[in-house]
Amino acid sequence: MAENDSNKAAGSDKRKQSLYFPESMLQEIKDEAARLDRSLSWVVQRAWKMARLEIKKIPSVNDVEDESEEAG
Repeated sequence: MAENDSNKAAGSDKRKQSLYFPESMLQEIKDEAARLDRSLSWVVQRAWKMARLEIKKIPSVNDVEDESEEAG
């Protein structure tokens, strides 16, 4: 197994990824990171872990389109 594959399996893949946030949201994340004495990455990862079950409840774009076709 390649090193990248083993990192994924262990949940510790550390590849860089660019994410884009509105300026005001990024500032809020920075402020919270400073308050918590944590990195931006830690704050975003923690937020995802806390919110993911709620986010999974949001219908996908395809689900919304299917429902509108059935109603018509």
